[in-house]
Amino acid sequence: MKSISNTLASLLLWSGAWVGTAAHAVQDLPGGPAVRQLNLAPPVTRIAQEQHYLHWMMLIICTVIFVGVFAVMFYSIWKHRKSRGAKPANFHESVAVEVAWTVVPFIIVILMALPATKVLVAQKDTTNADLTIKVTGYQWKWGYDYLSGEGEGLAYISTLDVGQRQMSDSGNLTNAPADYLLRVDNPLVVPVGRKVRVITTANDVIHSFAVPAFGIKQDAIPGFVRDTWFRAEQVGDYYGQCAELCGKEHAYMPIHVKVVSAEDYTQWVAAEKKKAAAKADDPNKVWTLEAMLPRGEKVYTANCAACHQPNGKGAGPIKPLDGSAIVKDEDHAKQIQILLKGAAGGAMPSWAQLSDTDLAAVATYTKNAWSNKTGQLVQPSEVLAQRGK
Repeated sequence: MKSISNTLASLLLWSGAWVGTAAHAVQDLPGGPAVRQLNLAPPVTRIAQEQHYLHWMMLIICTVIFVGVFAVMFYSIWKHRKSRGAKPANFHESVAVEVAWTVVPFIIVILMALPATKVLVAQKDTTNADLTIKVTGYQWKWGYDYLSGEGEGLAYISTLDVGQRQMSDSGNLTNAPADYLLRVDNPLVVPVGRKVRVITTANDVIHSFAVPAFGIKQDAIPGFVRDTWFRAEQVGDYYGQCAELCGKEHAYMPIHVKVVSAEDYTQWVAAEKKKAAAKADDPNKVWTLEAMLPRGEKVYTANCAACHQPNGKGAGPIKPLDGSAIVKDEDHAKQIQILLKGAAGGAMPSWAQLSDTDLAAVATYTKNAWSNKTGQLVQPSEVLAQRGK
């Protein structure tokens, strides 16, 4: 009876987990995953369309070969079985057979290799791009820098939506949306019909920039640059994820590419440049504690709360900030150096990509949040002075 009870309990747990998983996977996400998806993602670039063609062509050829070879083999076994009085042939070589099983596979391989090579070469042709964007992988977010073309000079960080991370931490997925764990604060925006060159690199470990609808997947390796390209032919939202296991937050590193019309893209660029100009704070500006704390809270919520928790208590190997000796230390350089260079062998990533003011703000916030209440104020000029050390 005990074993039966254990079996029933296991079945109930399994079915409960299945129902819980199915509860939030009830909608297709246009440009992203679909319920009961059996094929590759619907293509929106010519390269992705060619990949679909190659996939089906190779599958059909391999299936025909499989069926043909095994049909002949099983027919021969059945037709020439010993019970029917079949006598084994006694021969040592056949020029015709040798030529046939050499020439026929060679022709098949060539027929498969020619279109595959054509697509592979096209995938690597990043010349004559209308737009060049550097994509940098961080633990665990993406950095986008517009290097050339319309929008040149824009740069920002894209992270998982805070609300969705909190939903994941709570374990309550009853009302999870279709874009669960794929919604970001700042999507990558590109114009439709333009060739976009993507240069990939990484700041810490190996990541991989992959968007199935575009047919692109390119590793981002620290100290190296790789590139790929796409030309989206339809306006819409398209999703991907880091496709290289990069640490404990790997599942929280989504990619959202928003493809817009040329007119909308021009308007977006103008708006973003205005925002960038407004955020270009003078590092020599002297801030008050009252003005710095709200900004620091926003920076902390967007970048730090996922690991250190909103209450600053940390979790597991993540050290708490509430009550931390380094955070409370009057020597601000200790905390600033950790923010700039990271710590714990990469477990705490570098945040040097943030502005001097943002780093000063988050340092100030942590020194005064929760039970810390030090009253200390970190100025942007202190961060600037520590960058070269």
